[in-house]
Amino acid sequence: MSCPREIREREEEMLICERGVLAKNSAGRAVPESECAVRTCFQRDVDRITHCKSFRRLKHKTQVFLQPEGDHYRTRLTHTLEVARIARTISRALRLNEDLTEAIALGHDLGHTPFGHAGERALADIYPGGFRHYEQSLRVVDRLEKDGRGLNLCAETRLGILNHTTGEPRGSVEADVVRMSDRIAYINHDLDDAERAGIILPGDEPRIVRERIGTRNSERINAIVLDVIANSPDSLPRMSPDMAEAVDVFTDFMYERVYKNPVAKGEESKVGNILRSIWEYYVNRPDALPDDFRALAEADGLERAVTDYVSGMTDKYVMDVYSELFIPKSWAVR
Repeated sequence: MSCPREIREREEEMLICERGVLAKNSAGRAVPESECAVRTCFQRDVDRITHCKSFRRLKHKTQVFLQPEGDHYRTRLTHTLEVARIARTISRALRLNEDLTEAIALGHDLGHTPFGHAGERALADIYPGGFRHYEQSLRVVDRLEKDGRGLNLCAETRLGILNHTTGEPRGSVEADVVRMSDRIAYINHDLDDAERAGIILPGDEPRIVRERIGTRNSERINAIVLDVIANSPDSLPRMSPDMAEAVDVFTDFMYERVYKNPVAKGEESKVGNILRSIWEYYVNRPDALPDDFRALAEADGLERAVTDYVSGMTDKYVMDVYSELFIPKSWAVR
């Protein structure tokens, strides 16, 4: 009798088009494992990512706004979940592998720094080898999780995580869907957050955005997703020329009015000094590192291990560490 995994793998042959990746055809894992009786290999990747520590820490990492006052602003975790849902919708419509798509989407930002892209830019300046969050995301799943053993993900999931920003090296069509969904998610939810913060007023967005994409968050996402599905008959995700033009204008507007906004980003100048102070402290005092990162320093080098430690911190933990290391404690005379 066939097990649930084998039944699902046969169903994939009917559900997934020739451009999609069948689980049974995966290039496999770096360390071979016996197959699960219930889940396909890509389903297992989804579960491994969802249950790992790096994924849980995303809930306390900045998406765009540093330490906003309010419960409804996006975090790196909610961004990841929104990307995953958009990507699965497109993937299903284009008859691609939804499980692989979801695994890539859930893992794509695991290596992101505290304080969003401000933290990424700071670590890129601090660490001699440079820092790119998509490369760090791959390092997280390959090297840092599970006490240095990594998650041992499938080759297709790993490559999709690595190329979700640049598209290089070329991966699967499922990875292309995640890369497009990442952009669809962040320009829309960041506009929603910016309006909530009063940085942008409803209607401030360019006319082409209002007319071709929409005026509400759900309307805009739905319009772009439907456009992608309608213009990808060969299962290669693309937008119509009119929608692509509007999305480009939308993205430029977000960079000008939000991502480089002096009010929204005014506190970011402090991020570099905070992260550099912490990074240099541990480079100069390696014995102060947690045990697992001291072991990592012996294997991969001290600066690499300190960068791994700092980049994995949440926003709050950075501030707690900085306060503990550099802020004098009050005391009372008895």
